[in-house]
Amino acid sequence: MSSRSTLVLGGAASGKSAYAESLFDARTGPLTYIATAQAYDAEMEAKIRIHTDRRGPTWHTVEAPLDAAAALERLSQADHCLFDCATMWLSNHLLAGSDLAAEQTRLVNAMTACPARLVIVTNEVGHGIVPENALARQFREAQGRLNIALAASADHVVQVIAGLPQVLK
Repeated sequence: MSSRSTLVLGGAASGKSAYAESLFDARTGPLTYIATAQAYDAEMEAKIRIHTDRRGPTWHTVEAPLDAAAALERLSQADHCLFDCATMWLSNHLLAGSDLAAEQTRLVNAMTACPARLVIVTNEVGHGIVPENALARQFREAQGRLNIALAASADHVVQVIAGLPQVLK
């Protein structure tokens, strides 16, 4: 990742996105939000709306449910980017039948080359029990591998628990 990269991870509804957003100031330069969620139902539409409203109009949103690497490649050194979130991006690829290892490599390479200040949000899914079905186990393993790669490449890693940031790296 760029020399200005931060990985923010935490459980579902832990406050990680709000924390990640707090790391940015509209006065510092262009703010780009790379969105990976897709609204397939009213609940997800409402969640996306909450996130959009909380960010406000100073953010330029790029919808990239599958091709986040291309969105990252278009950023400049003057940009400030929030990629939210790697977990939804991974889910999208898993459900699309993509080659997860190849897509992970492509994403991490794009993040490494990205000249922008970059904050990546991802979910920590390894604290629970072993899932009962094969798809859920495949997702958990892929998410763990992705998080390991993202954390290894990031300059800073922060875990958010109950809205409280804990610096890991």
